[in-house]
Amino acid sequence: MKSPTFCADTEDYPARQWDTRADCEVRQVLDRIADKWSLFVLALLDRRTMRFTELRRRIDGVSTRMLTVTLRQLERDGLVGRTVYPIVPPRVEYQLTPLGVSLHDTIQSLVTWTEEHQDEIAAARAAYDARAAAGQAAFDGRAAAGQAAFDGRAAADRTP
Repeated sequence: MKSPTFCADTEDYPARQWDTRADCEVRQVLDRIADKWSLFVLALLDRRTMRFTELRRRIDGVSTRMLTVTLRQLERDGLVGRTVYPIVPPRVEYQLTPLGVSLHDTIQSLVTWTEEHQDEIAAARAAYDARAAAGQAAFDGRAAAGQAAFDGRAAADRTP
């Protein structure tokens, strides 16, 4: 088993995970827990056990395949436990491990921050979209003027 390490050349940072190399173990874990399906699964399993079909019903838009992959990866990382009951048909339940519970508090902080700042984020998005639309309109106007000039030159070139 490979021992956990911090990524190289990060001693200058208070948090050592700011290494952007793909082979950085910390980055790999952050990539896993920050994807949208993992966040939903971890949030839903807070203080309760759920079956696969229940998770799939509660997570709008997730495919069966993507949920399966996500649960396997979270189980591999030690964040989710999987219990199989030997009955017919088989019953499988998922729950957070103690490690997953400890991560849930951090995720809850992120959700709380998002809820507290959602109006500011919406305003920033609207302002950005307005600037982008104005810039596109200006670009379209310049492009149309350029096309008209080109069309005029092309017509003049065709005149005998």
